[in-house]
Parts: sequence; structure tokens; C-alpha cells
Amino acid sequence: MAISRRSMILGTAATGTAALTLAACGSDDDGGNGGGGGNGGSDGGSGGDAGAVVMINGTEPQNPLHTTNTNEVGGGKILQNLFSGLVYYDAEGTPQNEMAESIETEDSQTYTIKIVEGWTFTNGDPVTAQNFVDAWNYGANGANGQYSSYFFESIDGYADISGKDADASATLSGLEVVDDRTFTVKLSSPQSDFPTRLGYTAYSPLPQAFFDDPEAFGEEPIGNGPYKLVAWNHNQNAELEVNPDYNGPRKPENGGLDFVFYQDQETAYNDLLSGGLDVIDAIPPSALSSFESELGERAVNQPAAGNATITIHVDDPNFSGEAGTLRRKAISRAINRPEICEAIYGGTRTAATDFTTPVVNGYSESIPGNEVLEFDEAEAKKLWDEAEAIQPFEGSFSLSYNADGGHQEWVDAVCNSIRNVLGIEAAGNSYPDFKSLRDDVVARTIEGAFRTGWQADYPSMYNFLGPLYTSAAADGKGSNDGDYKNPEFDEALLAGLSATDEEESYTLGQKAQEILFQDLPAIPLWFNNVAGGYAETVENVVFGWDSQPIYHQITKQA
Repeated sequence: MAISRRSMILGTAATGTAALTLAACGSDDDGGNGGGGGNGGSDGGSGGDAGAVVMINGTEPQNPLHTTNTNEVGGGKILQNLFSGLVYYDAEGTPQNEMAESIETEDSQTYTIKIVEGWTFTNGDPVTAQNFVDAWNYGANGANGQYSSYFFESIDGYADISGKDADASATLSGLEVVDDRTFTVKLSSPQSDFPTRLGYTAYSPLPQAFFDDPEAFGEEPIGNGPYKLVAWNHNQNAELEVNPDYNGPRKPENGGLDFVFYQDQETAYNDLLSGGLDVIDAIPPSALSSFESELGERAVNQPAAGNATITIHVDDPNFSGEAGTLRRKAISRAINRPEICEAIYGGTRTAATDFTTPVVNGYSESIPGNEVLEFDEAEAKKLWDEAEAIQPFEGSFSLSYNADGGHQEWVDAVCNSIRNVLGIEAAGNSYPDFKSLRDDVVARTIEGAFRTGWQADYPSMYNFLGPLYTSAAADGKGSNDGDYKNPEFDEALLAGLSATDEEESYTLGQKAQEILFQDLPAIPLWFNNVAGGYAETVENVVFGWDSQPIYHQITKQA
């Protein structure tokens, strides 16, 4: 399937004395993306009930609802509706100003950010530049142990405060408040995609109430976004109502959102068919061959910025050192990706060819070394035998997954392929839910291989590389779950980020991936389409670049 590419939004700064600026969006233009299937709202003619609550599938958040400590989709869905950042992303993945009046730079290294006047948190406190700076300092400080700490790594002073033994009061030297509406950010080097990142939840402001009692705040967060939390009923649902004081571009056209936490996708899909659920963003494998005919024009099957991978920790005795690298490549060669994509996913997945996704700029299907992703029984056996000559494999191959995510079918298929090709015992290891799996992954207590995947935080190829594979993102500071560390890769990635020419940045990012294909810190499987849909109860449902519906524009009949 041909996929069109966007230009790299705000990826480069002009040279000389020119300034890079995001123009402010008006509060009544609904994101400025009307028409063309984008974020255009109801167009005034849907007849929806402004008080009706839209019911959407979700999963129990892994952690308290903290903006800098949530790096999984269950909590992320909720937080992106409770908080507003400097920018947000429209359906196409283009950054649009939300709280930012302007973001200016002359060198892609020092930025002056001015926020719109008049914003408040839902407790009535004004949102000021200090709220952004305080939130970013808290997220970056290693003493706070935030999972999204990595996202502040590019700001001057991060290395000085990111250690676990850091002074809890230490701050980033690269942040400075100018006045109530203005602050400056100095990066350690030019960063080609810094402005694009600022729509990610980790860059949201936080009120003083968070710092007064983070534990209480995690249960009842106070945001500044289009919705506010009514109740988080653990393992059941999260209820959100419209924030009446929100005057930004994501003005809700419904009465609220109810994220229902399902134990399996089958139940969620059946609820959708019966009208008990309004919107679903994941179709169970059993319905992938039929959902488009069952839902008709209400079915959604489109490319999205997400992928699926298998990760094995670098310290796993069977998969470390030279023998471990050979085994990772053997496992990769033993997986018949196209066959699984067709047999199980019915064309809603595409075999991976790199570590990113075709939806973002910089993607390439011809990076040297990516032949390791091609199914080749003979080569798989050869690589495995070479590893055996160095260090014999002990035990069996285990692939852990969460049972509530519709993963058993592909895990079984992958394990069968590995067993048949390599002649070893291979089986899936089921966790009851995503939270349980992530708890063991984060605690580094999980054994063997485990399923991983990435839904982009912001529309850049570097979002698929930095948070997942750099040394700075290891050891719980980011999403580098396998704790892969290679200084050569870190340097190559920084070179790509620092390039101020778009094409050079893409080329250098691809060069960095060549190192990943040699080391295989994770095994890419396939690129994801968003396979979802909606019930007859709702209208104006548009799924965006990141596989999520544009929540605020959904309308519903009473």
C-alpha cells in the first residue's frame, strides 16, 4: 500500500538570524484542519447531544496518572485529554499551537517560548511559564524516578541531575523563566525535531497541587485540557467530563469520555456491535477478516505510527555477548512475517523493514542489514549453530505477552515458526493484562523474550529510536526495556538529531539504524495499521496519525 509522506514539520531551523515560529491557533477553529477527513469537527450539522458521553475501549493505567511517569497507552489516552501542552497534533500529525503563542529559535538550540494568556488549571490556578519549567525539572530529576525522564535529555544540565542520587531540588540549567508567559530552553546541541516533540504529554505543565502531594494527584489529576477527571475506578473505567473553562482549539463536541477497561478485545468488539461501546481502536484477531463487512463505512483500517517488536534483555544469559547477537538474528530469520501478517492480521499489518514506521519521514525499506528481518530457514539454522559453537543454549525460548491485547494468535505462530525452524522448545507466556506485563518489564524481573511495541508520542522517526534504544533511555529513564547501550549508536543518533538539513537528518537516522540491525536490541516484526471502528451511536469519528481517534470532535446522539 502506498503511503504518502508529510514534510518534516518544524524539523529544521532557518539559518542566520531567521526565526522559526509556530503561529498561534485561534480558539474557535477546532484545530485548523477542516475538510479532507481531518480534524474538522461536526460542521454544525451532526445533531449530536452536547451532553452525551462517548464510551471508548481502554486498559488500566500501569501507574498513577502523572504526566512524566506514564509511558504506556492505557494511561496515555487519559492524560492526553486531561492536559494541554504547548502544541497538539492534528489528524495528519502536524503540530498546531495549543498553549503556545509562539516558539522561536535562530539556531535550533536556544528556543524562546511564549504561552497564551488566560489559561487555567481545573482548580482555578493560572497556567504560567513557571508551571512548565517546574514540571520539566521534576520529570528530568533522577531522584524522582520518572519513566519519561529521557524526554528531557536534550536540555542543558540533564546529565547533572538525571542520576538516581541527584539532589531532589536540582534543576535543569537550560531552563529559565523570563516572565509569567515566557521561558527559554537551551539544548545541549541543535535538535532538529525539538519543537515537534512538545505535544507529548511529558511536556505538559503541572500545578502546584502536584508538588504538594504527588500521590494524591496521581489518583485525581488536575489538568488544563479539554476534559477533567470525574473518577478513576480501578480495573473498571475512567470517567472524564468536559472542562467548561477550556478555550483552546480542542473544544469538545460531546459531553465527556468514558474509557472502559476490558480484559479482552473480544468482549470490547461484541459490545461495539451491540451498541454498548461507541468507539474501538483495536479489533480482535478473530474479527479482522470480517469487521469491515460487519461495520461497513464505520470500519477503520489505515496506516498509523506504530509497530510491533520482540525485546530480550541484554543481560539474558542466552542472548548476551557474541552468541546472543547471533541468536537474536537466528530468531529474527526464523519468523515468517508476511505469512503471519496475512494469516492472522488479514492485511492490517505489514512486515517490518526498519525500526520506525512508513508513516513518519525518514523511513526506508532498504537500510543495509535489514535482510535480517527476512524469513530464511537455512540462514536461521546457520546462525543458531554458530551461536551454539560459542555457548550452548539452555532451557527453552519463552515469549511473554498480555492476554488482554489480542496477542496470543501471533505469539503462538511466532513460537511455532521458531520451534519448527530451529528445533528448540518455544512457547508463549501469558500475563493476564498489560499492566501486569509492564510491571515485570519495568522491574526487570521478566525472563526470556517479551512483546513490545511503540505508538508514537510525536511524529518523528527519532521518537522510534531515541526513547527505545539510546543509553540515556535505559535503566528506567525511558522506554529502553532491554537496557541496550551502545555509544556508537548514541553518537550516530545525536548526529542525525543535530543536522539542520532535513534530508541529511533522515540519512543520518538511517545510518544509526544500521547499527541497530547489527546488534538487534529488539526484533522488529511488523508495522501496524489502526484497525478499529465505531458504532451507529456516534458520528464524526476520525482516527489520527497515531492510531487514536480525535476524541474531542466525536459527536453522539442522546
